Amino acid sequence: MSTESSDPGHGHSPAAWTAVVIMIIAFVIGVLAFWFVVPWLAVGAAVLVVVGLLVGYVMSKAGYGVNGPKFVSKEH
Repeated sequence: MSTESSDPGHGHSPAAWTAVVIMIIAFVIGVLAFWFVVPWLAVGAAVLVVVGLLVGYVMSKAGYGVNGPKFVSKEH
């Protein structure tokens, strides 16, 4: 049996965590904007979701992704 793992990492990287935290905050803001009927804030929250995706992508390309040189995997 091979000791090499094909596990993609399941997002345990600074890039993934940062993107997810930004998007969760955006969804909370979006829910509150819908609840209080503030359309401009709902649109802003949708834009923030896209910003979260872009931040995760840029951080991954900068080496903070699962297989990046700046990421140090921790054993569980």
